[in-house]
Formats: sequence, structure tokens, C-alpha cells
Amino acid sequence: MNELLMPAGSIEKMKYAFGYGADAVYLGLVDFSLRALRKGELIDETNLKTAVEVANSLNKKVYCTLNIFAYDNDIKKLEQTLEIIKDAKPHALIISDFGIYRLIKKNIPDIDIHISTQTNILNSEAVKFWRDLGATRAILARELSFEQISEIRKNVPDIELEIFIHGAQCMGYSGRCLLSDYLTKGERMANQGNCAQACRWSYKLLEETRPGEYYEIIQDDKGSHIMSTKDLCLVNHIKKLCDLGIDSFKVEGRTKSLYYVSVVARAYRMLMDNKISKEEAFLELKKAGNRGYTEGFFMGNNNFESYSYDISKGLAGADFLGIIQEKISDNTYKVLIKNKILLNDEFEIITPKENYLAKAAKITHPKLGETATANTNDETNITFDTDIPIKDYNFALIRTRGMKC
Repeated sequence: MNELLMPAGSIEKMKYAFGYGADAVYLGLVDFSLRALRKGELIDETNLKTAVEVANSLNKKVYCTLNIFAYDNDIKKLEQTLEIIKDAKPHALIISDFGIYRLIKKNIPDIDIHISTQTNILNSEAVKFWRDLGATRAILARELSFEQISEIRKNVPDIELEIFIHGAQCMGYSGRCLLSDYLTKGERMANQGNCAQACRWSYKLLEETRPGEYYEIIQDDKGSHIMSTKDLCLVNHIKKLCDLGIDSFKVEGRTKSLYYVSVVARAYRMLMDNKISKEEAFLELKKAGNRGYTEGFFMGNNNFESYSYDISKGLAGADFLGIIQEKISDNTYKVLIKNKILLNDEFEIITPKENYLAKAAKITHPKLGETATANTNDETNITFDTDIPIKDYNFALIRTRGMKC
């Protein structure tokens, strides 16, 4: 079975990832992960075990990332956390550093180890190397083409292989980049989990003999994002990757929103289960935040079209409006508002398996009573214009109708 592996930047996002079809999630302890999140119900030593227990109760899996490039002080800190990890029993650890690998094999010898893409695995011999050291899975570098992935699968059939199929890409090789370190004077170290995403910044050219005279590197009204890559999307190739025997399909995005995780998981889950076509899945993926999509190195022809020169922030074909929290009556639901909803606004309600079109026929604020506006972060009762039999409102989300799907 091919695994759909989604990011989980928090406990809440993990639950939605599972609800929308993920078989497993990867999450990181805040001190040892390449995504040092700063808000939400973060995964740390106090709730890692809870996350694993939730996954186990759903017959799902949790992989814990310990993939920073570690200094001695990081190793010492990790040594103090080993018992917590051992007690939590995640289904695997994702590791890139040899020192961390040695420490884990010595202290938690029975746990599965997945080798991070940070080790830039590009060939069969590298996969065999990690297999022979006891790793159970190799996460291949994004820089590989389909033919190269096929060759590795053929040459090394006795270890699990994981590839990235969707999400933001790093302009550094397999994520190894010092740009953030230099441009923030060491305050935002990328391989310590605190990347400032300097590749997304807008740059201008300054000639030293002409101080104060700046030149656009590429002239447009949005700046020059010369290093900002488009997002990876391999939706057109999922079937042949399934047939190839790739064990796990990974989506990037631990810092992305709950809506992003849900929509992307849903699209790939339904495609993998043959419930929608790849064309329908792609239209759905365009409703999640993206910088434009590319197939990157996958077809062996990565070029300038893989870069997003005009934007640095993600755009979406639909706006996330709210999270349905509770059913009040047949057509009235309590909604946590994420973006403003106005009376008579038309929108789409999505669940893991269904879509509904509706209109805000009535908005009732718990303190203000009936109103014409539901504002961001309010918990407000929305009455739909028709009775919608939402079967699984525990994971129901509201978004603008956006592009036709």
C-alpha cells in the first residue's frame, strides 16, 4: 500500500490531516526539527506522547523529525529528551545527522529510522549504505528524476522509499542552505530549524560606484524574486509512482494552515483511491495556497520555469472562511470565522468526502445577536439557506467558491 504522508505542525493539524485521508504524519519536536513553529498547539516533550496515542487510536502513524544539523549542545539537549521519545513510542524517527543517528541507535535501538532528505540521497549505493546501517526508509532527494527514482527502486528493493510529491521547494540543494544564516547575521539558522526564507525576498541590484541607485533585476511591479521556487506538484504522476512501488508520498508544509493540510490531503487521498481524476485533483490543489506549480526535477528538465519570479507568497484559488465547530440545528452551525463572512455570501462547505454549496442566510453573534457580518476569529452561528445534511461536520470547513472544480 502506498502511504500518504502529511505534515503536522500542531496537534490540531494532525487531526485534520488524518480526518482528510493521511495514513501518517510527520511532526517535529521544537528543538530538533527543521521547522521551528512559534504558534498553535506545538509538538514538544509535553504532548508528543498524546500525538502518538491519537494516531494509534485511528490506526495511523506518527514520524518524529530529529533532522537538524546538530552541534554538541544540541546533542546534550537531545540526550535529556531520549526517555520522553522512548516513552512516547513514535512509529519512526526522521534523522539526517550522523551523531543523532548514533545516539538513537545506542539508546532506542528498536525504533524505525527514516533517513531525511537533508542527506541528499541521489543514488542506489547511498540507499544501500543507510540500509546496511539499519535504516528502514530512505527519503530521496527532490533533485531526482522519475528515471533515476526507478533505477534506485530496481537496485534496492529491500528498503522503503519515500519521495516528496507536493509543496514548497528550497532553492538550496536538498534543503542545505546558508542564505538565511548570512542575511540575518546568524539569528535565523536554516539548518537549525529557523529559516527566514531569504530566497522569497525581493532583490534589487546596487552598483558600488553609484550609491543609492537601485536597479530591478527583473522589471515588474511586484519586485524581483529571483530565487523563489514554485511549489512541487506531482499529481499527474501518482499512478505510475504507485505502480513503481514507492512506499510513501510526502507533502511538505508543517508551517502551512489547517486548511492547506486538509485540502491537499483530500485531493491526493481521493486520487489515490480512484475517486477523482488527476485533472479534478489538480483543480482542487489550486484551491490551496501555492506559488504556482512545477514538476521540478521529476521529468529531468528542471529550468527557469520552476521559479516564481513575480510572487513570493502563496496564492489560493479559494479563501478559507471558517471551521464548523458544532451543529446547532438542522441548518445552523457554530463556526470559527477565519476570514470575514457577510450576510448572503455564497460559499462551499467541504468535508473529507463531500462538497456542498450554501449561502449565509442568517448570521447570529452570541453577544450582538443578528448581524450582517461575521468577523475573523469570532465564534458565530451561521444559518445556511437550505438544510445541508453534513455527515461529518467535525472536520467540515468553509471556503469561498473560488474557481470551478
